[in-house]
Amino acid sequence: MATLPHEKPAEHTEDLAHDERARISAAALFHALGDPARLHLAALLIHRELCVSQLAELVNDSLPAVSQRLKLLKQERIVRARREGKHVYYQLDDDHIAALVINALAHAEESS
Repeated sequence: MATLPHEKPAEHTEDLAHDERARISAAALFHALGDPARLHLAALLIHRELCVSQLAELVNDSLPAVSQRLKLLKQERIVRARREGKHVYYQLDDDHIAALVINALAHAEESS
Protein backbone atom coordinates (compact mmCIF):
# COMPACT_ATOMS: atom_id res chain seq x y z
CA MET A 1 0.00 0.00 0.00
CA ALA A 2 1.30 3.47 -0.88
CA THR A 3 2.28 5.88 1.86
CA LEU A 4 0.80 9.36 1.60
CA PRO A 5 2.67 12.38 2.93
CA HIS A 6 -0.04 13.14 5.49
CA GLU A 7 -0.22 9.59 6.88
CA LYS A 8 0.38 9.11 10.58
CA PRO A 9 2.47 6.27 12.02
CA ALA A 10 0.70 2.90 12.16
CA GLU A 11 0.30 3.03 15.96
CA HIS A 12 -1.57 6.35 15.66
CA THR A 13 -3.93 4.82 13.09
CA GLU A 14 -4.70 1.99 15.50
CA ASP A 15 -5.40 4.53 18.26
CA LEU A 16 -7.86 6.28 15.94
CA ALA A 17 -9.61 2.97 15.27
CA HIS A 18 -10.46 2.82 18.98
CA ASP A 19 -11.51 6.48 19.23
CA GLU A 20 -15.30 6.47 19.18
CA ARG A 21 -15.57 10.21 18.52
CA ALA A 22 -13.25 9.87 15.52
CA ARG A 23 -15.31 6.95 14.16
CA ILE A 24 -18.58 8.85 14.54
CA SER A 25 -17.12 11.94 12.88
CA ALA A 26 -15.63 9.87 10.03
CA ALA A 27 -18.96 8.09 9.49
CA ALA A 28 -20.73 11.46 9.23
CA LEU A 29 -18.11 12.60 6.73
CA PHE A 30 -18.62 9.48 4.60
CA HIS A 31 -22.39 9.92 4.84
CA ALA A 32 -22.12 13.51 3.60
CA LEU A 33 -19.91 12.45 0.70
CA GLY A 34 -22.13 9.42 0.03
CA ASP A 35 -24.56 11.50 -2.00
CA PRO A 36 -23.45 11.74 -5.67
CA ALA A 37 -24.52 15.39 -5.94
CA ARG A 38 -22.54 16.42 -2.84
CA LEU A 39 -19.55 14.35 -3.96
CA HIS A 40 -19.70 16.15 -7.31
CA LEU A 41 -19.45 19.51 -5.55
CA ALA A 42 -16.50 18.31 -3.48
CA ALA A 43 -14.75 17.02 -6.59
CA LEU A 44 -15.20 20.36 -8.33
CA LEU A 45 -13.55 22.07 -5.37
CA ILE A 46 -10.41 19.91 -5.36
CA HIS A 47 -8.23 22.36 -7.28
CA ARG A 48 -9.95 25.72 -6.83
CA GLU A 49 -12.49 27.67 -4.88
CA LEU A 50 -15.81 28.53 -6.49
CA CYS A 51 -18.84 30.57 -5.53
CA VAL A 52 -22.30 29.07 -5.24
CA SER A 53 -23.47 30.48 -8.59
CA GLN A 54 -20.43 29.01 -10.38
CA LEU A 55 -21.05 25.63 -8.78
CA ALA A 56 -24.76 25.76 -9.66
CA GLU A 57 -23.88 26.47 -13.28
CA LEU A 58 -21.28 23.69 -13.42
CA VAL A 59 -23.68 21.08 -12.03
CA ASN A 60 -26.70 22.49 -13.86
CA ASP A 61 -28.79 22.83 -10.71
CA SER A 62 -30.58 25.57 -8.79
CA LEU A 63 -28.86 27.90 -6.34
CA PRO A 64 -31.04 26.74 -3.41
CA ALA A 65 -30.27 23.07 -4.07
CA VAL A 66 -26.53 23.69 -4.33
CA SER A 67 -26.58 25.94 -1.25
CA GLN A 68 -28.34 23.23 0.75
CA ARG A 69 -25.74 20.64 -0.25
CA LEU A 70 -22.90 23.02 0.60
CA LYS A 71 -24.47 23.71 3.99
CA LEU A 72 -24.28 20.03 4.89
CA LEU A 73 -20.72 19.74 3.54
CA LYS A 74 -19.76 22.75 5.65
CA GLN A 75 -21.37 21.26 8.77
CA GLU A 76 -19.19 18.17 8.35
CA ARG A 77 -16.06 20.33 7.79
CA ILE A 78 -15.66 19.04 4.23
CA VAL A 79 -15.75 22.56 2.81
CA ARG A 80 -15.16 26.01 4.24
CA ALA A 81 -16.56 29.31 3.03
CA ARG A 82 -15.43 32.89 2.75
CA ARG A 83 -17.53 35.89 1.85
CA GLU A 84 -16.40 38.45 -0.70
CA GLY A 85 -19.02 41.13 -1.26
CA LYS A 86 -22.26 39.43 -2.29
CA HIS A 87 -20.55 36.14 -3.12
CA VAL A 88 -19.68 33.21 -0.87
CA TYR A 89 -16.73 31.17 -2.08
CA TYR A 90 -16.20 27.55 -1.11
CA GLN A 91 -13.12 25.39 -1.04
CA LEU A 92 -12.27 22.01 0.46
CA ASP A 93 -11.43 22.24 4.13
CA ASP A 94 -8.00 20.59 3.90
CA ASP A 95 -5.73 18.21 2.02
CA HIS A 96 -7.16 15.17 3.82
CA ILE A 97 -10.54 15.82 2.23
CA ALA A 98 -9.00 16.34 -1.21
CA ALA A 99 -7.06 13.06 -0.90
CA LEU A 100 -10.19 11.24 0.27
CA VAL A 101 -12.26 12.48 -2.68
CA ILE A 102 -9.48 11.82 -5.22
CA ASN A 103 -8.86 8.32 -3.87
CA ALA A 104 -12.56 7.45 -3.76
CA LEU A 105 -13.07 8.55 -7.38
CA ALA A 106 -9.90 6.76 -8.54
CA HIS A 107 -10.98 3.59 -6.74
CA ALA A 108 -14.44 3.77 -8.31
CA GLU A 109 -12.91 4.27 -11.74
CA GLU A 110 -10.72 1.17 -11.28
CA SER A 111 -13.74 -0.88 -10.32
CA SER A 112 -15.81 0.01 -13.36
